[in-house]
Amino acid sequence: MKLVHVNEPRLEFFNGTHICPRRGIAAYGVYDKNSLTRRTRILLGAIGTNKDLEDLSSLLDRMKTPIQGAGKDHQGNLFPNFCGFNEETGFHAELAFNQDLGRQLRQSDIEKITKIENRSQRIEEAINLYYEEIKFLAQNRPVDVIVCVLSKSIFDAVSKESPVEGEEKLEESVEVQSELNFRRALKAKAMHLGKPLQLLRADSLTSGGKGQQDDATKAWNLATALYYKAGATNPWRLEKAEGNTLSCALGIAFYRSKDKKTLNTSLAQVFDELGNGLILRGTPVHMEKDDRVPRLSGEQSYALFKTALEEYRNAMRTYPGRVVVHKTSNFSEPEMSGFMAAASDLRIDTVDFVTVMDSRLRLFRSGGYPPYRGTSLVLDEQRQLLYTRGSIWYYKTYPGMYIPQPLELRVVKSEQSPAFLAREILGLTKMNWNNTQLDGKYPITLSCARKVGEIMKYLDEHDRPQIRYGYYM
Repeated sequence: MKLVHVNEPRLEFFNGTHICPRRGIAAYGVYDKNSLTRRTRILLGAIGTNKDLEDLSSLLDRMKTPIQGAGKDHQGNLFPNFCGFNEETGFHAELAFNQDLGRQLRQSDIEKITKIENRSQRIEEAINLYYEEIKFLAQNRPVDVIVCVLSKSIFDAVSKESPVEGEEKLEESVEVQSELNFRRALKAKAMHLGKPLQLLRADSLTSGGKGQQDDATKAWNLATALYYKAGATNPWRLEKAEGNTLSCALGIAFYRSKDKKTLNTSLAQVFDELGNGLILRGTPVHMEKDDRVPRLSGEQSYALFKTALEEYRNAMRTYPGRVVVHKTSNFSEPEMSGFMAAASDLRIDTVDFVTVMDSRLRLFRSGGYPPYRGTSLVLDEQRQLLYTRGSIWYYKTYPGMYIPQPLELRVVKSEQSPAFLAREILGLTKMNWNNTQLDGKYPITLSCARKVGEIMKYLDEHDRPQIRYGYYM
């Protein structure tokens, strides 16, 4: 066994590099600043009560200028100031919203929904209420993103008491959840309209609410999510190492259909070092009675790999020299054979197979803090533990609430060293534009797979899913 520390991967911005997304944007500007395809004036549609729309407008006005962070003394890096969302600094763009882009919900319609006794019916009616307004904005207003504000009465009507929270787990992505989920079902129903959604609780629009993040942190996360969803470009990318061949990561995950009659369906995400991703839906998967782990057949693996890489080629005008396939369960021989056959036909030189799982093992440091993020224990040539959450040098503390759980990386086939694979996984945890803090647990290939599966289960077989991650986050 060998204990090592993987340095925090650096991110590339317009005019420099940094390990922190927030500091990087503030100091160097978004990576795509000079891209002709990015949005410099982001038009926001919004749906909510009259008060909700007024509060949203006030928040967006406040976000135009810097917001003081909550960091004091040694916590300045954990809670930095928000740089402001304007054309002069940081994002080098503006968020635009006015009454013409808002759709006000009538209080009488909300009260009708809250009085429905059956929870599923309440959710269905709430989805229909928002969907009709989304449809109007998508078809009649030139909006880039639509913000759906949930007032307290609507939120209470469509939500349920949360279970005791803890560390998120990969296995949750394939659990059966028969209850209708408002957020996921609404995003699925509105997907064909071609406008990404941003759902916000009304009480998050104002300051000082119980259990809320500080204003600067909320502004960072909302601004980054809206910026990414609005365009086809990215606010940062992983720093590209000199001499590395063009490579991409392919995430394979499974989800259960809404009616539970169809067995698991596979889906895949392809991400290059620019952070560009493609969402693909595979075919139904057969499960053996004595083996409850979903697996692809050789034919399915071949078709999924080939389709994914052909989409990659359409976007990049070339095939990658290397593909790494991530999966949350062990690879079967038919799966590997199918992937390798497709790679051979496409003349892709290198394919690595890495299983990423939650580990039951823990490491302990002297003192009261958990191991540092980036701590890796190499158990043997095929297995290592990697802490993607933990104490962070840059923050001078542990930013989490629960005892962090390391990942176990099982290398089924690879020409790369354990250190290279750990650094790659750590880098991919930073490519989630829904979170600007350095505590992403899973690589975007698998965290995206989970988010996509949660929403795609509500799509009918003939519905055409959007291929950009912004529609699912």
